[in-house]
Amino acid sequence: MTDALLHPFSPPSMPEGDFIEIVRGEGSLVFDSNGREYVDAMANLWLCQVGHGRTEIIDAVTAQMRQIEAYNTFAPFTNGPAVRVAEMIVERSPHPDGRVFLGCSGSEAVDTALKIARQIQQRRGHTDRQIIVKRTNGYHGTNFGGTSAQGIAPNREGWGDLVPHFLEVPHDDLEAIASIFAEQGDRIAAVLTEPLQGAGGVFPPVDGYLEGLRRLCDDSGALLIFDEVICGFGRTGEWFGAQTFGVTPDLITFAKGVTSGYLPLSGVILSRSVCEELEEPGFLLRTGYTYSGHQASCAAGIANLEIMEREGLDQRANHVGEKFQEGLRALEADGLIESWRGMGAVYAAELGRDSIPVRNEILANGVIVRPIGTCLAICPPLVITDDEVGRVIDTMAVALR
Repeated sequence: MTDALLHPFSPPSMPEGDFIEIVRGEGSLVFDSNGREYVDAMANLWLCQVGHGRTEIIDAVTAQMRQIEAYNTFAPFTNGPAVRVAEMIVERSPHPDGRVFLGCSGSEAVDTALKIARQIQQRRGHTDRQIIVKRTNGYHGTNFGGTSAQGIAPNREGWGDLVPHFLEVPHDDLEAIASIFAEQGDRIAAVLTEPLQGAGGVFPPVDGYLEGLRRLCDDSGALLIFDEVICGFGRTGEWFGAQTFGVTPDLITFAKGVTSGYLPLSGVILSRSVCEELEEPGFLLRTGYTYSGHQASCAAGIANLEIMEREGLDQRANHVGEKFQEGLRALEADGLIESWRGMGAVYAAELGRDSIPVRNEILANGVIVRPIGTCLAICPPLVITDDEVGRVIDTMAVALR
């Protein structure tokens, strides 16, 4: 085995032979090249809502590829799968009369949303409105725009100068962001936030925070962007976190759960009012990607959403969450963790110490969780069984004793 592959978020010095090769999956279980079984309590990487090995999605993608694998959607071209998946997404979103711009990754979706927000302000004649307000602990991908928007400082380091005009505020301090609006409200293009912060440590919003952001944006003319790359598609107990928290943004980014990772697909949902500002005759939207509306990826998205609808997976996070909360409360009561946080089907167990050694022991005993600083993140497939939840909690307990 050679070291030709350079792995993301990994030490480049780590030999290829030290990595675990996952070769097969079924439901909430995955198997490595040595035949070892793991409970995938991270749904791959916050994304596999319907579980691994769903033949319905595989068959849908295969059927589409037998017709044509992909063709661009730049004018004058379009395709049925892209149109249909866009319809299915807006129908389930807070913007049923909105539109969807498609891409491949969450990073692309975030960069697109940032560009659209600034484009809207420019078209309004507000040329000084370029500031994007971001939150500490926010994760918004690793393209240059998303890296600049990150609230995780180490991820911004070492790349030289990033995109200007980003202002960071403490993740749960509404007064701090209100002060920025009071001082520079006429220069703010948008506020970018995850409804529930995921990769930065799983932080649900404090009561009234998202509502406060909506008011500040409304009062100043700024746009509100929800990054729902993790929250979207059933993770918080509704189709989107915006619906869970009852706050409607102007733009919503999505990726991950839209296909459960069977093929890359992402996008931005635009509200009707934002669409109307772009739909003026003669205006050309000068952004897009080679794979915007990729037919095979869209076929995967259609099949994935059909499974979620048929099996009620957009609501199942509530049941999964009840089971994990029971287990996390027990770990806390036994003094094995300091605390826990989360909702729906995404949680963090706070250890108060480096979580990597604990993750390694849990992994060695057949459960995959994700270390984030001093906590362990849990974000399983929505099809995880009660017995598998119990196995995750029991394995954590053994490693923490």
